Amino acid sequence: MRELEELKKETEALKKIEKELEELSEFASVAETAEDKKELEKKIFETEKKVGELEFETLFDGEYDANNAILNIYSGAGGADAQDWAEMLLRMYLRWGEKNGFKIKLIDEARGQEAGIKNATMEISGAYAYGHLKSEAGTHRLVRLSPFNSDNLRQTSFAAVEILPVIEEIQEVKIREEDLRVDVYRSSGAGGQSVNTTDSAVRITHIPTGIAAACQNERSQLQNKEQALKILKAKLHKKYLEEREAEKRKLRGEQSSAEWGSQIRSYVVHPYKLVKDHRTKWETAQVEAVLAGDLKNFIESYLKYLKGSV
Repeated sequence: MRELEELKKETEALKKIEKELEELSEFASVAETAEDKKELEKKIFETEKKVGELEFETLFDGEYDANNAILNIYSGAGGADAQDWAEMLLRMYLRWGEKNGFKIKLIDEARGQEAGIKNATMEISGAYAYGHLKSEAGTHRLVRLSPFNSDNLRQTSFAAVEILPVIEEIQEVKIREEDLRVDVYRSSGAGGQSVNTTDSAVRITHIPTGIAAACQNERSQLQNKEQALKILKAKLHKKYLEEREAEKRKLRGEQSSAEWGSQIRSYVVHPYKLVKDHRTKWETAQVEAVLAGDLKNFIESYLKYLKGSV
């Protein structure tokens, strides 16, 4: 039903643009005055912008691009600076979601002792959520004057971002009940008044692989278990895909590379301002805008890079 709704929106947008083009053609044939031509240029620019937005949507042709996404953030080594950087990234994605009409639910969060977060897990729901966010997977690097030391020295901090598609039924991954260990504990996150007073938080560990997933922000233990299982499925599927790709590289005689841990983007606040994606080479000096959720150019350039057009 969701796919049908999205297809309806796309066809309606195409029909609207076709109608606008017909009207532009008619207007162009009768435009004579300078004012008419100025108005025509304005309308052409507006239509070109709409066409560009539709072209952007055609880039979402990956197998799981239309799915919702799980976004995990992990602070790197560096104590308070790294944990503060992880929280800055969390705010960046929350703002991006708000600006672009995505629904974001904070599932799990571990606060740092002095500042920031050690890690956080969110579920992002909306059309092509995974397609938008897959560009963000990897290590994000921040260079700034540290607010956490008295000498105000320049500090480099790292945080890792993991993006997983939400897949309800995974044919390749079979999860047996006896392979799961379920631990319950008292939530430390925000929530309803019963959340922090009962053992409602849940961590599920897949014993054969050691992969774990946790959720603490739902109201009941059952809801937290369902969310944790959803995340665990996504993580196991990611592991399956990585192992399959590693086997293909082995058969081709290629050296494997730890792409998940590679540095994908740098955010420099001092001694100059610059955000640069090291894969696509896209960069901007508008650091504050990017940290406020303006990621469209980075997402679009990455999707084009995947297609070999950057």
